[in-house]
Amino acid sequence: MNIYPPVLSGWRAIRRGGLFLFFCALLVFLYGCATTPGAPERMDNICEIFRENTKWYRDAYSSYKRWDVPIPIMMAIIHQESRFTADAKPPRQKCLWIFPGTRPSSAYGYAQAGKEAWAQYQESTGNSGADRDNFRDAIDFVGWYCHMSHLKCGISKHDAYSLYLAYHEGHGGFARKTYRKKGWLIAVAQKVNSRANTYKSQLASCEKEFKKRPCCCLFWPF
Repeated sequence: MNIYPPVLSGWRAIRRGGLFLFFCALLVFLYGCATTPGAPERMDNICEIFRENTKWYRDAYSSYKRWDVPIPIMMAIIHQESRFTADAKPPRQKCLWIFPGTRPSSAYGYAQAGKEAWAQYQESTGNSGADRDNFRDAIDFVGWYCHMSHLKCGISKHDAYSLYLAYHEGHGGFARKTYRKKGWLIAVAQKVNSRANTYKSQLASCEKEFKKRPCCCLFWPF
């Protein structure tokens, strides 16, 4: 026998159903936060990259505000280093021309940061929990490293060409101009500079849409 009035019973059912939907939505949200995004499908267009991964724009903007290194330059460096692949590693060297050998360096993640440089970043910024396969941490590392290139080598933060050379050769190597004997590296740095300019013009046409405040579409069911 139902001792509750029909209206009250209906309201309880709605509350139970609403609570179930809320927890389902919460699980989807938490799963999305825990999942590492794949590489963008259209990585030649920075607008499409940020449309596909909207959080990446917020991460990039946060790094820009912290280190004053333009977003297009940081994104162009990451494009060159890993093609936006979270777990990217240098290819293994060949042993006896057949068998896979060791990797040439400890570079890993979006920014292809080595263990030593990453440890310096963690100590310098106090971000001890930073992970190389986390985009937010990786782009903050790129901004930090370019900031240090500006301080140590006097490179303009708008000079993508020189910033990439320092990123690849290290601050000591850049100061010694080791890149001058590496024609292939100079060509790569020119490519990074060209991509940064392309990204800059693209971002100018779409950045407003990423600066809009996101609306909250998840409501408590009560």
